Amino acid sequence: MSTEAVEPELARYPALSAYRSQTEEPARTPQIPPRPRRAPRIRPAAPVRVTPRTLRAGIGTGGVAVTLLWAAQARPSARLDILFASGAHLSGLLAGYGILVMLFLMARVPAVEHGVGADRLARHHARGGRHVLTLCAVHVVLALCGYAAHTGADLLTTVTDLLGYPGLACATAGTLLFVTVGVSSARAVRRRVGHGPWRGLHLLTYLAAALAFAHQLAGPDIAYSPLSLGLWSLLHATVAVLLVWYRLVVPLRQARRHGLRVVEVRVEGPGVVSVLMRGRGLAQLHAEPGQFFRWRFLTRRLWHTALPFSLSAPVDGDHVRITVKAVGDHTRRVRRLRRGVRVVATGPFGALTAHRRTRRKVLLLAGGVGITPLRALFETLPGGPGDITLLYRANNAGQLVLREELEAIARTRQAALHYLLGPSDAAFDPLAPQALRNLVPGLADHDVYVCGPPGMTSAATTALARAGIPEERIHAESFTY
Repeated sequence: MSTEAVEPELARYPALSAYRSQTEEPARTPQIPPRPRRAPRIRPAAPVRVTPRTLRAGIGTGGVAVTLLWAAQARPSARLDILFASGAHLSGLLAGYGILVMLFLMARVPAVEHGVGADRLARHHARGGRHVLTLCAVHVVLALCGYAAHTGADLLTTVTDLLGYPGLACATAGTLLFVTVGVSSARAVRRRVGHGPWRGLHLLTYLAAALAFAHQLAGPDIAYSPLSLGLWSLLHATVAVLLVWYRLVVPLRQARRHGLRVVEVRVEGPGVVSVLMRGRGLAQLHAEPGQFFRWRFLTRRLWHTALPFSLSAPVDGDHVRITVKAVGDHTRRVRRLRRGVRVVATGPFGALTAHRRTRRKVLLLAGGVGITPLRALFETLPGGPGDITLLYRANNAGQLVLREELEAIARTRQAALHYLLGPSDAAFDPLAPQALRNLVPGLADHDVYVCGPPGMTSAATTALARAGIPEERIHAESFTY
């Protein structure tokens, strides 16, 4: 692409204006230049990040502590009713702890989001939810069997008797709500329900957790000791405060402080637009290239939905930009946003940032509109000529997003840029291990960042592992909505 074709693009995007200065003729220096005085460099404090290993260790430690709490009040006995009751108590405590873990994972705590990654947290949340439902079912069955064995009644009579207790009525209502949320989260059901109704049903989790907590306070496992009661209540209160603070207070405070508004909606390609926004003090967001926000556009049809979109360029002064592909009703409405629409941005989130880098050479592997966070990294990752390589997978050239910007960055940074074009069912797989080795010399010595649709991301991570790249050097986020 000629320089003349790039110049208008540089003028349109403030983030690219720095490239112009690198190609202009340098100013003449005086014969006796003054000795410059270096200002002291003040490095900002590194943000606190919880690593995946630390998170797993913390959750596991909590599970052990809950088991010890059960063991401290368990009565060794060979009686059948007591065995059933002991099993019911343990499964109930672990289910209650699991509910807290699920809520904590979705509390959007920055240290956890930035260290683990939002997509990985969502997978942990989904997997953990299935375990919690299983523990709830085990708890119900064992409790019924224990009561029936103790009284000699049949199961139907047992159910009728137990529902008469207020604490058990709360437990029944909470369990039914959890089951409703779990069923709605199944992939086949969720596609039929739609994103908006599914989000509404998911809010029932908070009510279900409150009912479960009321049931636990009425049971013998927590109420038997003032210490256990206090610790259990403190744990629930802590998670509740985190949820309210990071999901409600922080977004409202950011909206008031930064005053984001839409400046321009620009067509980038078929079904793809960039939304340029302006605000105040955006540097205070501490947004890193590769991260995303949850955007709430305050229009009649979009205000109730927070849409997760990555930054498609680094924050530039008071401007921030996202690039959106129309894949549903909400994303199609983004194309019709008007200048001046107010925006509430929550974040930043995500761990697909430079801090995960461990090698000098880096490969960025993008698919479709997953190019948006990698475009920001392509511009900002430190590196000399040949250190940064970008592979962009698309069905055809018409689907390449932000192409002129990518080529301008590659030319300025002397970075490698390759387009992997062709249908997914083609006989030649451009993401095959040997194809990747041919395109990227010394591939096994690279850090790799991957972002794209779920199918492409899964295929790419498998191919990279077969090409000899260790799992800890493959940094992936699945771009899905």
